[in-house]
Amino acid sequence: MADVSSSDTPLKATFKVRLNGETVTLATVGQAYRFITNLSAVEWMEFRSLHDDAVAALELAAGNAMLTVQATNALRALFVRARML
Repeated sequence: MADVSSSDTPLKATFKVRLNGETVTLATVGQAYRFITNLSAVEWMEFRSLHDDAVAALELAAGNAMLTVQATNALRALFVRARML
């Protein structure tokens, strides 16, 4: 898929994360991709490896819906480690 951020492929779980006092719901590959790529690289620096894994998994899942389990797991690992869940 050329534009991962517009993917409507559903994740296997819906994530509700708090950012700046507001709850953000991430239910699709595109929503999650936009969320983790729109924050600055400095904010993800501590979790660079997990962030890179999640971005790669989302890019693959946008083109192949069978890979949403791996993308969901990569996001969960990133959010848990970053204490966002």
